[in-house]
Amino acid sequence: MAQMKYFYELTISSSPHVHSPITTQTLMRDVLIALAPALVGAVCFFGIRALLVTLISAAACVFFEWIWCRLRRIPCRTYDLSAVVTGVLLAFVCPPTVPYWMIILGDLFAIVLVKMLFGGIGKNFVNPALAGRAFMFSWPMAMSTWVKVGWGNQAGILSAADAVTAATPLAAMHQGQLPQASLLDAFVGNVGGCIGETSVLLLLIGFAWLLYRRVITARIPLAYLGTVAVLAFLFPQAGGRLEWMAYQICTGGLMLGAIFMATDYVTSPITKLGQVVYGIGCGVLTILIRYFGGYNEGVSYAILIMNCCVVLLDRIGRPVTFGTSKKEAAKK
Repeated sequence: MAQMKYFYELTISSSPHVHSPITTQTLMRDVLIALAPALVGAVCFFGIRALLVTLISAAACVFFEWIWCRLRRIPCRTYDLSAVVTGVLLAFVCPPTVPYWMIILGDLFAIVLVKMLFGGIGKNFVNPALAGRAFMFSWPMAMSTWVKVGWGNQAGILSAADAVTAATPLAAMHQGQLPQASLLDAFVGNVGGCIGETSVLLLLIGFAWLLYRRVITARIPLAYLGTVAVLAFLFPQAGGRLEWMAYQICTGGLMLGAIFMATDYVTSPITKLGQVVYGIGCGVLTILIRYFGGYNEGVSYAILIMNCCVVLLDRIGRPVTFGTSKKEAAKK
């Protein structure tokens, strides 16, 4: 009778029955912590305007998501910090001299057209920040204006018109030449480029944090970076093979894209083999665009193209249901 009484006192509820302390908010918080070193470096290299652009971008993304939810009368989830991460990442892939109105338009495109119109977080099929950047190239001059860098440099405080333009290392490499900047400068971040992409050292610190917190795995970044390294080593366009390979890895947005963009949960494969193929595809496309494209950088477009292939890549390496043969699973 005691066992029967215990049985009837059980509470039956809907799934999930196993809960985890990890939430979207905690994941996004860890991503923001990982991005913090690169933001500090950006302020040191480009001046306070890099911080202002990042803060405005993050605030605009939160506002656009909030106003969309209010207009649609749906629950607002801005507290999960996903909109903040989108805003920070979009600012990171823009020059520090980008006009404020332009970054706000990019935020509007990223949040409303790419994220919310498809159902919100978890339902977009391409990375919102990279899609916003692609949209902002409707103004190519503003998106291709760089400033000379240096500790305490304040060139970008006033406006893009006040900036002293300077070529990025990728511009020289696109012409088949080695950049004038040393490898040490490229690794530390003392080169021209977008706000959050120049310092490989600071991005690697963020990468180590994400791995420590188990937010991401190293599978996609290593496949991506390894593919770029191998192709650059096999097909150098200037200098020695190792030197050319090192410059290809340490310049442009490769490190930022491989660590923070390509590993996005929503727009990357879930199977292990699919993730490896995904990373290899991003690497191949990056080299092809850098070598033969009309634009110096290929990271953003490589990731966006591979985002569109994730549905197919998820079929690669999919585990077989217990009791089902591989042939039967292939027919489904």
